[in-house]
Amino acid sequence: MPEDQDWEAYKVPPTRTPVGERATSVPNPVDILQTVFNYVVDAPVTFVREWIERQQAKNKFYYYHQKFRRVPDLSECLEGDYLCFYEAEAQWRRDRMVDQEIVAIVRERLGACNQREGPNQFQNCAKEVKLLAQVTKAYQDRYGDLGVHGTARTCLMKQKHRMMEERKAQENASQ
Repeated sequence: MPEDQDWEAYKVPPTRTPVGERATSVPNPVDILQTVFNYVVDAPVTFVREWIERQQAKNKFYYYHQKFRRVPDLSECLEGDYLCFYEAEAQWRRDRMVDQEIVAIVRERLGACNQREGPNQFQNCAKEVKLLAQVTKAYQDRYGDLGVHGTARTCLMKQKHRMMEERKAQENASQ
């Protein structure tokens, strides 16, 4: 723009907006309705909502930390108690998913250690390798050879057969 501006051509807006003067002394009905609405509807609703939010802030519920109560094992269920069978099966499935996640987390930690250590992984990640071996052995002992359609009953039978084999091995070793 040129140095010498023509102030008449380019008028500067006023610095303050003028307030219109009231022509009458009668209050505006819109202001009255707004005030009534604020006191009758908005204020109580806001008060109740803030009170509820304060109560909920005291008792926070974290859905991702849900804790299920432990139910009796399948071996503790009475004969014909189908609800107990169902609950034990659901508990077994949750336990299996938790054990799968434990194995996955330990495997992920070992992979991260191997990536981080590079050529020194065998030396510096020995603790993770040992932990992964323990976790996978425990998972394999409990859930191995059950397949996709494994149930709490087949898992219990597998553990029973393994205990019987261990008992026979002890008796043969002591004789």
